[in-house]
Amino acid sequence: MEGLTDKVIIITGASEGIGRALALALAPLGCKLVLSARNESRLLSLAHEIANQGADPLVFAADVTSQTQCKELVETAIEHFGRLDILVNNAGMTMWSKFDELNELDILDRIMQVNYFGPTYLTHAALPELKKNQGQVVIVASVAGLTGVPTRSGYAASKHAVIGFFDSLRIELADDNVAVTTICPDFVLSEIHKRALGANGQPLGATPMQESKLLTAEECAKMMVPVISSRGRLLITSLRGRLGRLLKLFAPRLIDKIARRAIASGH
Repeated sequence: MEGLTDKVIIITGASEGIGRALALALAPLGCKLVLSARNESRLLSLAHEIANQGADPLVFAADVTSQTQCKELVETAIEHFGRLDILVNNAGMTMWSKFDELNELDILDRIMQVNYFGPTYLTHAALPELKKNQGQVVIVASVAGLTGVPTRSGYAASKHAVIGFFDSLRIELADDNVAVTTICPDFVLSEIHKRALGANGQPLGATPMQESKLLTAEECAKMMVPVISSRGRLLITSLRGRLGRLLKLFAPRLIDKIARRAIASGH
């Protein structure tokens, strides 16, 4: 992983889940980390843990749905470390409800703001510096961005959108030698499921998933690091996800059944 030594890396959604696990996995590699999320106290706790390993990360609390805060995050990172090499768009939110059971359709707006517009705002702010340094954009999408998933319609839509956007951006940035890496995790053990919005627009408060059967955030981060280091194009973390990508083309009814079964079983 020598390619990551001394790289300045912004990680959004770093206060918990995949973002936190990725920060802890990258810190021992000599990366200069910028940790961002809305919850500053959790970020400071993570920064303290990383500092005990010998690194000294920068904490910047920000809401990715704010264009102004996205610009300030990038500017502060460059001012503090002198450059920016990699942007990891990881912040996200999800839902758990059939579409026809939704009481508040603004759930769809909220999910799109965080999962789609947030990464586009932050990436736009970071691109001048990333072009200068021939850097890299990482987007943490989902296998739900590759196929439909029941009770996740708004979430799947946002992840389809973000995959399409960053696939397009990859082509646009080819001449600038800026890599675009898309990460598509399957279900991961994370607080995101407890915060999933129900039909009433409020967080569920408890995960409906069978947590013992889920990939841990640490396992997911471990898979991500070599792909980021090699500036890879795509990581799908599960065999189910990789097969699903093919089945959608050649056996679409089968992948619908698999998606339905996955939600029903909770893993």
